[in-house]
Amino acid sequence: MVKQLAPGSLDRLIRPKSIAVFGGKEAGRVVEQSRKMGYKGDIWPVHPTKDEVHGYKCYRSVADLPAAPDAAFVGVNRGLTIDIMRQLSERGAGGAICYASGFSEAVKELPDGDELQAKLVEAAGDMAVVGPNCYGFINMLDGALLWPDQHGMVRTERGVAVLTQSSNIACNISMQMRGLPLAYLMTAGNQAQTGLSALAVAALEDPRVTAVGLHIEGFDDLETLELLGRRARELKKPVVALKMGKSEAAQKATVSHTASLAGNDTVSGAVLERLGIGRVKSLPELLETLKLLHVVGTLESNAISSMSCSGGEASLIADSAVGRNVDFRDLKPEQYQPLRDTLGAMVTISNPLDYHTFVWGNGEKQTLAFSTMMQGGYALNLVILDFPRSDRCDPVDWMTTVNAVIAAHKATGANAGIVASMGENLPEDVATTLVENGVVPFMGIDEALAAAETAAAIAVAWAKPSQEPLLKSELIDGDSITVTEADAKAELAAAGMPVPKGWIAETPEEAVRGAEMIGFPVALKGLGVAHKTEAGAVKLNLATPDAVQQAAETMKDVASGFLVEKMVGKPVAEIIIGAMRDPVAGPVLTVGAGGILVELLDDAALLTLPTTPANIRSAIAGLKVSKLLGGYRGQPKGDIVALVAAVASAADYVVSNASNIEELDINPVMVLPVGQGVVAADALIRRRRKAS
Repeated sequence: MVKQLAPGSLDRLIRPKSIAVFGGKEAGRVVEQSRKMGYKGDIWPVHPTKDEVHGYKCYRSVADLPAAPDAAFVGVNRGLTIDIMRQLSERGAGGAICYASGFSEAVKELPDGDELQAKLVEAAGDMAVVGPNCYGFINMLDGALLWPDQHGMVRTERGVAVLTQSSNIACNISMQMRGLPLAYLMTAGNQAQTGLSALAVAALEDPRVTAVGLHIEGFDDLETLELLGRRARELKKPVVALKMGKSEAAQKATVSHTASLAGNDTVSGAVLERLGIGRVKSLPELLETLKLLHVVGTLESNAISSMSCSGGEASLIADSAVGRNVDFRDLKPEQYQPLRDTLGAMVTISNPLDYHTFVWGNGEKQTLAFSTMMQGGYALNLVILDFPRSDRCDPVDWMTTVNAVIAAHKATGANAGIVASMGENLPEDVATTLVENGVVPFMGIDEALAAAETAAAIAVAWAKPSQEPLLKSELIDGDSITVTEADAKAELAAAGMPVPKGWIAETPEEAVRGAEMIGFPVALKGLGVAHKTEAGAVKLNLATPDAVQQAAETMKDVASGFLVEKMVGKPVAEIIIGAMRDPVAGPVLTVGAGGILVELLDDAALLTLPTTPANIRSAIAGLKVSKLLGGYRGQPKGDIVALVAAVASAADYVVSNASNIEELDINPVMVLPVGQGVVAADALIRRRRKAS
């Protein structure tokens, strides 16, 4: 577990007034880069033999420094690193970057890696340490670079912060030529003590930071991530994440469908959504989304407009929007005639709009047309424009369009962006000019739409009531046991889950008596069988005593007993409700299409816990099977109210048993017509039994 540092404990480190550097070549580069970027604070190289580094006086040890440094870059071997960290901590330094590798990340090659990492954390004490195996960070607001390499960044007065666990990814991001002002670029390395989330919170608190982007390989500390989401909402500074991969510790499906439905990556998405943190799928999407968030912030809706001088481009952006939560809604009636007057009779007035080339190169008419489009109440207005090569062509007419977009944006106050369908077709200097004038320069149509979708989603999340903290519960030690279906249903019924009337029998004869008491038709199930259908341990719609007797005889060799239940009426739909333990998020709930549709549809939503009826209803509404529940093609509507209550009861059961439950699988839940409720036809619970 990454150590939680006190609020403000990273301030001195990331916004230092003095920097100490330890080591040879890499430490020298830190000095060189900070001096090159105009850092105004003190720089104190520490070296056993050198007298100066890049014109700065060298000191021999931590004790010789003029004062406790705010930040230190420790670029020496892993053994010496521990001693220096302890000395810095005892001197009262603000924090340090541990550049050395050979700690927990290299435990396969170096068996003492874990032990050495523990010593590093112990030596640091209350002093913040970032790393090990970490490049450090770049602060372009103050020109403070604890960074031992080249980079492509420039000084800025305000901008976004980007954080990643990967130093090489950070190097690549520093070289972007998209017009995105980078205020901070930070790496976290091993996160032995200080995690990515804590660094992100510290950057977010800087008033000069407009938005934060995260490249996450694995969540570090969930409570600090929750703090990040909460502070982002409070400060109205959006956070967007590129979450990679799947945890090696993710549980695999064992006796149910629940674990495979959830999946670690799905859990990650649900956690980020709960916290109001946007999620993207690639580095270009991350950078373009940050650009939008920096220039205009979140979007009040997903309604966007598009204009281009080509029908091909109009079709391209329309097709690219398929499957995305963006809306090219129609223009308002009052927009049609002004656009017709400006563009001429041969232009089809629509959204996306192909304005042809009739106003190409005419700045006055383009400004008028763009302004009219921007008065349609769209959250974002896009103009597709690919520049020609500057070494072979004259871009003057393209600059006319750029100036028209800027003028229309300033005249209307509407959010605007210029989109190059290919990233290389928007020069960096033009992108920078657009940002300075409040217009978003997008590089790539797909990336622009992803940015719009994400910015709108964050606004929707912020508009909802704040969520409770995630359920925190450690799983007790003990043996894993699978509860019988009868016992599982009894426990769930006590929590409010509707279950069929049932009878437990040990012999076929007792099963017949139970069926006669319950009333035909009945279902007969073999107890003690994990996958009943595959084992032939389920028989449905048994209408006579002989049918029950015969069914019980056929399954008695594989079953330890029998469960006789009243048959449920024909459902509108079958639903699965499940729960599993994620290694990071703890217990989570799934709801989706149940029965045989589990394998066929891949239709499930995930709910982090605790949850609310509103969240449950929203999750159900997003399922494909919701069309059936809504009365598909004249069929009866399902009892949604009862289904929401059933899911809520399952959630309450999981929360109440969070310390021992490993897996819950209720499948199918039969959703009956409105007013008739729901019934859990089958249930499985796997949990820990406390060791004696």
